[in-house]
Amino acid sequence: MAEKKTPLRKCIGCNEMKDKKELIRIVRSKEGEMSIDPVGKMPGRGAYICKCVECFDASVKAKRLERAFKTRIPDEIYTQLRTALETL
Repeated sequence: MAEKKTPLRKCIGCNEMKDKKELIRIVRSKEGEMSIDPVGKMPGRGAYICKCVECFDASVKAKRLERAFKTRIPDEIYTQLRTALETL
């Protein structure tokens, strides 16, 4: 039996390729709502990030989330995502 390939995704914070299961998906829905997708199946545009806060801070500083979602992100959404990452 053939071995399954594990999908790789790039972290937008540290730009390293990692297994999809090691990363967290941040999703922007069609309505413009941003949330963390723990399962990885929510509809919408997604970006992957490591589970560490340092990668999140690097992505915020370089505005990589705004580039990935092609929109401006308010500061309160950044704080909500940061607190959600700290609880994981």
